[in-house]
Amino acid sequence: MTPSDWQTLPDYPESGEAQIAQTMLGRQRLIVRRTRLVGAQAELWPDWRHHAFLTNRTDPLEQVEAEHRQHAVVELAIRDLKDQALAHFPSGKFLANAAWTVIAALAHNLLRWTTLIGLPDTIVPTARTLRRRLLSIPGRITRTARRVTLRMPARWPWQAQFLTALQRLRAVPALT
Repeated sequence: MTPSDWQTLPDYPESGEAQIAQTMLGRQRLIVRRTRLVGAQAELWPDWRHHAFLTNRTDPLEQVEAEHRQHAVVELAIRDLKDQALAHFPSGKFLANAAWTVIAALAHNLLRWTTLIGLPDTIVPTARTLRRRLLSIPGRITRTARRVTLRMPARWPWQAQFLTALQRLRAVPALT
């Protein structure tokens, strides 16, 4: 591939830069996406990282590459589910596995929606990170003068993030 073969992806996040190119490998199409960081983090990893895949699709290059990236997002969700509830499969009973899968999917979706609504400007981390930062709170609930208060450690690193998410979630109007 020559330097003129690379096309810049305009829909890539601002924290990085991405380009795509293609060539033929036998009868199949080889598509390569290269990415690198920009800004302060670029000094740590200044090189391009290459991601290649083969396909027999004849759709436009941008469409095939975008759908490939969407598939990678699905793979991340599967990885999160395997790290959580699906790690306990199989139980040996079909209906128990079916119920467990539904509950796992509901819990996963609630966690993701909590992140999207409560922390919309953050990059979506793994489910394990979300559980550690938002759900496993090193605090205690106290009640005085008929008021409920959450007491958290003063130097807990995710205190501001948790309080921001809590405030945004409380602002969501109730269903009527």
